[in-house]
Amino acid sequence: MNNRVPSTRRSRGTLMLCAAATVLTLAGCKSGDLVSYDLPAKSARYTFETKTDDSETVWEYTSAEATKADAPQQSPCMGDLLGTNKAACRPEPLIFLRYDFGLALDNTVKAGEQHEIIVTGYYQPRLTEPPRVTSLKAETTFDGGRTWHPAVTRATGKNTFTTTVGNPRRDQAAQGVGLRISATDSQGNTVRQTVPTAYTLR
Repeated sequence: MNNRVPSTRRSRGTLMLCAAATVLTLAGCKSGDLVSYDLPAKSARYTFETKTDDSETVWEYTSAEATKADAPQQSPCMGDLLGTNKAACRPEPLIFLRYDFGLALDNTVKAGEQHEIIVTGYYQPRLTEPPRVTSLKAETTFDGGRTWHPAVTRATGKNTFTTTVGNPRRDQAAQGVGLRISATDSQGNTVRQTVPTAYTLR
């Protein structure tokens, strides 16, 4: 599953939330929109929320005004891309999530069995070493999000975790299996992503 995620950068105390539609898709953003919010230079805690294809993501992170550039040439800041702002900028420390659901060719998973999902945390490209994802918690739902159940999760590599889901019978998860992931990194930044239907059962 490929999640479309926003590209956010700090430049002169500004948080870029929306860019061209080819870069990201966010509720309320129109093609070509460039929305920014002025933020104080002092380090502070921020919350950033998005909803894409029914998946909801909430980031909480600490950031401050960039004092030196930390964006590689292959992933330039929006101001550099448009030629409108040459101030120092860097990616925000948002934890993004990549999933390997281990689906069959028909995009389903077998009901009534234990099933492993691999979740990898990653960051936007930068020149300096990004934080490290230190913990990840997984929860599953079989009734469309009315109730959630913890899933056993273990670290299996750098920023990578494997969670084991006990799939119920197919008739017990008519809407499919939903997933909610909460992760934290070495700098205290967090992400919580809810995928209402991660996969269906066969």
